[in-house]
Amino acid sequence: MPVRIVQMHQFPEHFTRQDFGDDFKWGVAISAVQNEGAATLDGKGRSIWDVFSQQKGKIRDRSHPHIATDFYNRYREDIRLAKELGFSVFRFSISWTRLIPLGTGAINDAGIAFYHRVIDACLEMGLEPYVTLYHWDLPQALEQKGGWTHRGTVFAFEEFTRLCCREYGDKVKNWIILNEPFGFTSLGYMLGVHAPGRFGLSYFLPAVHHVALAQAAGGTVVREMVKDAVIGTTYSCSHIVPYTQQSQDLQAAARADALFNRLFIEPALGLGYPADAFPLLHKIERRYALWRDWDKLAFDFDYIGIQNYFPLTVHFNAFMPYVQMSEVKASSRQVPLTGLGWEISGEGMYNILKQFAAYDGVKKIIVTEGGASFPDLIAEGNVPDQQRIDYFREYLGAVLRAKREGIPVEGYFAWTLTDNFEWAEGYRARFGLVHVDFETQQRTIKASGRWFQHFLRGADVAAQTAGTRAGHLRI
Repeated sequence: MPVRIVQMHQFPEHFTRQDFGDDFKWGVAISAVQNEGAATLDGKGRSIWDVFSQQKGKIRDRSHPHIATDFYNRYREDIRLAKELGFSVFRFSISWTRLIPLGTGAINDAGIAFYHRVIDACLEMGLEPYVTLYHWDLPQALEQKGGWTHRGTVFAFEEFTRLCCREYGDKVKNWIILNEPFGFTSLGYMLGVHAPGRFGLSYFLPAVHHVALAQAAGGTVVREMVKDAVIGTTYSCSHIVPYTQQSQDLQAAARADALFNRLFIEPALGLGYPADAFPLLHKIERRYALWRDWDKLAFDFDYIGIQNYFPLTVHFNAFMPYVQMSEVKASSRQVPLTGLGWEISGEGMYNILKQFAAYDGVKKIIVTEGGASFPDLIAEGNVPDQQRIDYFREYLGAVLRAKREGIPVEGYFAWTLTDNFEWAEGYRARFGLVHVDFETQQRTIKASGRWFQHFLRGADVAAQTAGTRAGHLRI
């Protein structure tokens, strides 16, 4: 099919921090597995990523998260960097196995103390802590019992959540229950390319149901235990574009939307699973759910976290089992790409914000992750990552347009503060605003970090950007 040129949404060309409003939250996000290291220190148990990364061929650069960015020892330095760059929110996750090494049972006091130090450092430096309870690091001891395919993991997660609330609830008011449930269930339990490496629908469907139950159960625990808690959860999501307007492609796009965007938000809103577009989801009800489960899927979140990196263009493919669709790769469509081959599209961000805001029951939205990987290089002590600056400028312009149109988006958290262990990509994919030399752990603020610093001080971003793209996108 020939490339089509379409008019891009007209995002603001010039804007400042003040255009987003005084109450808009600006943050950076990290996660335990990707940053902490100290994988076997001070009583920490093994997570599925500790085990998965040791299996041959699972991590592209044959690396592991045992040291990562050494946040465990350098947390004060990194939190100070976040403050220096002008952010007011620091989002991090709590390692389940650092607190409860076997997933249930005995508590590790050294792990408890570590997160007290992290939270205290945030508060001392004037950063608002946003705590993510689950960012993909299931205890290996629970995985050996079935992991998210086993109903007992829901109860174990409730136990872990109660511990976190009891220890940190007097200091932390902002809680994120799950990070990208479709991401870790599809990649880890359907496709097998992420931990724990399981493959097939028989793993994916029960994992989806138990994670959806845990999503509501975790929120319920926080609501009960933390006074004045502000509770959210985050979804990876992509604006879905049918490759053509033929009925088969339109139906393929509907199936993709059900999986990528609707699968976890709709149960949380009391709407059930989107089996209208993806009938295989009826198997959850027939095989894996108990009759009383349907009253336990919904939870009234205070906000929804949106994590949109790219749109997806899909077409019908009869040879793909179950889904009967395939992605039309961005690299074949002459569109702007990140270093990982992901399409760059502020239009996609704008559209997904509108899609999620259209749900009754979604009160507020925070972009809880946003960023791009490029092959950054240090040149004379600097990291000139203009492509990343252009990326942020385009996506923030999309967020601002949505906000001006009444979409209740109230924050943007950059992914990520420092380069880190990027799951199956290892250390090859660099998303950070701060460059990390993984041999020495030396930090170097990139041009994009300085750009954010200027922007958050009130500068007009157009004046900080050298290469603005034209107002058209190729799709």
